[in-house]
Amino acid sequence: MNFALIGTAFGVVFVAELPDKTALASLALGARYRPGYVFAGVAAAFAAHVVLAVTAGGLLGLLPRRPVEAVVAALFALGAVFLLRQREEEPAPLDQPPPDQPPAGPTPAGRSGFWPVATRSFVVLFVAEFGDLTQIAMANLAARYHDPLAVGIGAVLGLWAVAGLAITGGRQLLRLIPYRWITRIAAAVMAVLAVVTLISAIAG
Repeated sequence: MNFALIGTAFGVVFVAELPDKTALASLALGARYRPGYVFAGVAAAFAAHVVLAVTAGGLLGLLPRRPVEAVVAALFALGAVFLLRQREEEPAPLDQPPPDQPPAGPTPAGRSGFWPVATRSFVVLFVAEFGDLTQIAMANLAARYHDPLAVGIGAVLGLWAVAGLAITGGRQLLRLIPYRWITRIAAAVMAVLAVVTLISAIAG
């Protein structure tokens, strides 16, 4: 096992992901739902993207640019829609039971249970991560060093570390910023990226 490469992949992906839209999406989801439920879905989405990226290697750059950018723009827009739908429910109180304990009573329509929250988190992050800088970085690292396992381990640990920081910090952020503004900002970032990407695909 190439531990030096694992560390390199971790550092590159961690730094690239910190200011990214997916970290903002994780923060918004963590502010609304139980962190453990959100992290399960987010971690699964990141793991799926790492597998895709290291498997594809450097082949992404060989695909026709315009069709790829058009698809990415559509996925950004879809991610914005998913985030805006989070505004249908208000966040749970900050003094609710910790995530490792079951809620005191039934949640409305079961929408705050583990599977609905984990599934929603998976979909939002899986959509948001397409065409991302970290995805391209992972593919480039795998192609350069010819060690997809080491790159994949380092990358997934880096992504999970950022997600954990964003999710745990998100619940505390509600003390300063209303939840509706968190989701609006996250959705606006994705919407702007969708427009910019679409313009690039048309103009290019």
